[in-house]
Amino acid sequence: MRSSPECHPIRLKLLIVLGAALALTGCLHRHPRRVSLPGGAPITRDGMEGLASWYGHPYHGRPTASGEIYNMYAMTAAHRTLPFGTMVRVHDLDNGKSVDVRINDRGPFIPGRIIDLSYAAAEEINMVGPGSAHVQLEILNPDVVYGPNAVPGIYAVQVGAFADPNNAQRLKALIEPHFGPIIIQTYDGPSGLLYRVRVGRLNNEATANELANDLKQAGLVTETYVVRIN
Repeated sequence: MRSSPECHPIRLKLLIVLGAALALTGCLHRHPRRVSLPGGAPITRDGMEGLASWYGHPYHGRPTASGEIYNMYAMTAAHRTLPFGTMVRVHDLDNGKSVDVRINDRGPFIPGRIIDLSYAAAEEINMVGPGSAHVQLEILNPDVVYGPNAVPGIYAVQVGAFADPNNAQRLKALIEPHFGPIIIQTYDGPSGLLYRVRVGRLNNEATANELANDLKQAGLVTETYVVRIN
């Protein structure tokens, strides 16, 4: 089930973040029973295989990043960088089931997870009980290209999300002398208002990934999420 997208990348929080990363490592290094995908063409592109999670209440009835109202009973999903409207077939590598969803939201903002399914979509592949699944994504729109050759969009690197706006401002002040531009975007989530710190305004995902790596190499943050703004 979807957790709050709050993260705390200031170096004072490093031990907490590393502890969470170690806990997630157990999930990320599972060895699931692999199944053959229809057509016999496995997807091996970066970002197309990983953990799926799902979200329902209390997000139901709230606006998504695309502006649509989230309906947990519709076949939709959140993805950090695919264009809104992209149709994706999600293949569960553990049980061989699949479900088609339309991207209308952004997320998940948790390490290792690549897609957040609606409750109905997760139920379709028997994922609600376990809460997550090891999946491969298959893009169904013939005109949508993923990765370095994708149609240019607008990308930023999310480095933190805080309930306290002062923490967001402190992180901005830490990064701003080295990287920019930096914006603090408000997000009215189910648990209250969050302040998301996002760095850069870039026209391709590859450059955004480079910025994310530079931020980590500089020791300014511990977690980064490349997000498509449009």
